[in-house]
Amino acid sequence: MIAVTRSLAGLPVAIALAATLLLAALPAGAGIVSSRHNLSVSGPGTVKAASETQVCVFCHISHNASPSEPLWNRRARTGGYTPYTSSTAKAAPGQPDGASLDCLSCHDGTIALGDLLSLSQVTAMAGGVTTMPAGRSNLGTDLSDDHPVSILYNAALATTRGELADPATLTGKVRLDASGKLQCTSCHDAHDDSNGKFLVMPNAASALCQTCHQPAQWSASSHKLSTATWNGVGASPWPHTSGTTVAANGCENCHRPHSAGGRKWLLNYAKEEDNCTNCHNGNVAAKNIKSEFTKTSIHPVATTTGVHDAAEPTVSQTRHVECADCHNPHAAKSGSAGALPGSLTAVRGVTSGGTAVEPATAEYQLCFRCHADSPGKPAARIARQIVQTNTRLEFSTSNPSYHPVAGAGKGTSVPDLMAPWTTASIIKCSDCHNNDAGPGAGGVGPNGPHGSKFAPLLERQYLTADFTTESASAYALCYKCHDRNTLLNSSTSVSSTVHRKHVVSIRTPCSACHDPHGISSTQGNVTNNSRLINWDISIVKPNSSGLLKWERTSAGHGRCYMSCHNDNHNPETY
Repeated sequence: MIAVTRSLAGLPVAIALAATLLLAALPAGAGIVSSRHNLSVSGPGTVKAASETQVCVFCHISHNASPSEPLWNRRARTGGYTPYTSSTAKAAPGQPDGASLDCLSCHDGTIALGDLLSLSQVTAMAGGVTTMPAGRSNLGTDLSDDHPVSILYNAALATTRGELADPATLTGKVRLDASGKLQCTSCHDAHDDSNGKFLVMPNAASALCQTCHQPAQWSASSHKLSTATWNGVGASPWPHTSGTTVAANGCENCHRPHSAGGRKWLLNYAKEEDNCTNCHNGNVAAKNIKSEFTKTSIHPVATTTGVHDAAEPTVSQTRHVECADCHNPHAAKSGSAGALPGSLTAVRGVTSGGTAVEPATAEYQLCFRCHADSPGKPAARIARQIVQTNTRLEFSTSNPSYHPVAGAGKGTSVPDLMAPWTTASIIKCSDCHNNDAGPGAGGVGPNGPHGSKFAPLLERQYLTADFTTESASAYALCYKCHDRNTLLNSSTSVSSTVHRKHVVSIRTPCSACHDPHGISSTQGNVTNNSRLINWDISIVKPNSSGLLKWERTSAGHGRCYMSCHNDNHNPETY
């Protein structure tokens, strides 16, 4: 208090008394005099008066104060502000009021810092400064990139919004104002900068944020617990915080409460993927996900900006993909989440019946969000006799044939199937669609379908061009589960007459006859479309009788009506 007492010397008695009373109410250790809020000539910051010695007068006056509390000595802006908004916001931010409006009388940058009600002339500031200089302290009048203020935070909001603390518990450092509103003063104490940024409490590990925000699965998430540090390469992943680990930065790994680059949801960066790749580039997180998106075939997270919406329907209606479409950053963790990897904890999905489900319980449910009933999907990569781009329909267990993604397959005898696979096995989309350098391919890269050198985002090579020379690498994806030797060299008619002749001798790709996802029961049947038969009509043509079909005649036998490589099958039987 010695320094404060000195600063009040020379004040009119009444003002000095009021200011002293105000300062006397400060918590122990508070030091407004040594903080940037000391705008007097003795202030330590670069923004300060040219000669004015009074400290408190820049905000308070004992008489003839503004109607606004507490004994406010500044005018409020008469124009409006642009408040924060997002599609997921349940509160209704209006125009700032109360303490927030008081703070903005300096921090919106529109009113001269020396424009005080108690003085007839504007107090001159050092260096010719008038209003709050540009920078992080100047929030401007567009508050859409700032945490909402002056919102009524009541039990109804907590219930409707979810993952918010009961307002009745906000009795500690974080408090609401007398009318139950969240104001700037809920997070900031203008008189005490001992926590930095005038915060009411330290925000290490986002302790301040979590006083109100309490995501359901945050406590077990990697972003809450990870002790990973920045290796010093490239740009700092935490340019506006002082934490040195992921856990220490908590919410602010991705969010910033003021001047956010991504206004909706107050993200650090406007480009959604930048908020993830800032750490997932091998400089903080061990695996370099960012580099995966430079490969030939990718989930194109950089194609769109601002299209993804956290409130969007489970079945995506506008073609896009962002990291948050597949991952829940508030819940993702190492290990597993039931049948899903921990990285897919608490994500949304669509069941095989087309019903939205949260959380998803199988990987395919997540994929169905975009690759099933969504409009605007791209055309199929291969021209099929039966055209279908809805994977939910392709993998339906009611189909005449399908790869067993949504349920076990129908075949009871698949001699070429390699252990540990059996006819009762269920596979995942990522067994085929994955990183070509990830664990599934024998590499050390990150797991998951972020990018691959094999289109369409395949873990291994799968060539589909006609006259492809058969090799272990040409159809490496198929041979991952189906034994190459059994497929091509066993004594069965399927092997010798069909597979070896066509794939090896005539150099017809597997895809000429087989559609790997499946054939919908709404389009195909057991007689013509079991065994994933669905011709590539750029290779397989109608025969001389105009017929284009395969017929199953018995187990391991069938006949073809078609023309391929100028060989008329009318029919050919095996």
